[in-house]
Amino acid sequence: MNFKEDCRKRTEKIEEILRKYLPDQTGHQQIIEEAMEYSLMAGGKRLRPMLMKETFDLFGGKGGVIEPFMAAIEMIHTYSLVHDDLPAMDNDDYRRGRKTTHVVYGEDMGILTGDALLNYAFETACSAFETDPQNSILIGRALKILAGKAGIYGMIGGQVVDVRSAGCKISGELLAFIYRLKTGALIEASVMIGAVLAGAKEEEIGKMEEIAGKIGLAFQIQDDILDVTSTTEILGKPVHSDEKNEKTTYVTWKGLEKAKEEAARLTEEAVEELRSIGKECGFMEELLRRLVYREK
Repeated sequence: MNFKEDCRKRTEKIEEILRKYLPDQTGHQQIIEEAMEYSLMAGGKRLRPMLMKETFDLFGGKGGVIEPFMAAIEMIHTYSLVHDDLPAMDNDDYRRGRKTTHVVYGEDMGILTGDALLNYAFETACSAFETDPQNSILIGRALKILAGKAGIYGMIGGQVVDVRSAGCKISGELLAFIYRLKTGALIEASVMIGAVLAGAKEEEIGKMEEIAGKIGLAFQIQDDILDVTSTTEILGKPVHSDEKNEKTTYVTWKGLEKAKEEAARLTEEAVEELRSIGKECGFMEELLRRLVYREK
């Protein structure tokens, strides 16, 4: 298996799907559609839609019902980054090596772009009912997962606690809670939706949620590590932003080496649990490892 080539092909396919579901740039509101495209097509690892499709395939999913959900999860992830970069949040000028949405389009359009991407994500996901109406029950369940993991008991909830904790010394338990929701929730949603739409068993869906939770935590710990060890040129965004915003991280809590050990432990546990499902998942195993052991 040539992982890099396989990953490139999968990423190209995801980019095609994202473009397919972008809104037409017409009408008086065209500026927001341009800003949505600017934000969504800025590149990135496309981790969430890739994990969703890999899980869908892993459990024998067939057809195009997964595609609108792949686009939707990336829209939700992108909206969170657009809002994260705003002056009221992290106040970052660069993301993925280019100027952030609010810098290019203004703070007002930055806010509205995030709002538009979130709302349009659910419009897009709902189009699955037209794609595969005979599986409406599964689609409805997938929508519920998407909404829950993106909401106050998922990503937004994690963001709220994260913002409220800035400048405060917090416990490791609270930090893990923030990371499980802020980063882990959308990764969990990705694999759960892939499994649900493929018709996986309840215990298999639960197992995938558990695996994704560990990978999400490891991924965020690695983000903390890179914020200290990487450069703006490699990372494509400012480094030392956690220090600037006075945030407790795994590095400030446990130290750099312990943080690395924790990320490695969680990753290997997740890979072993994935193997225990008893299906061929070589690409996905390597994907999980490379997501954590990454340089940007």
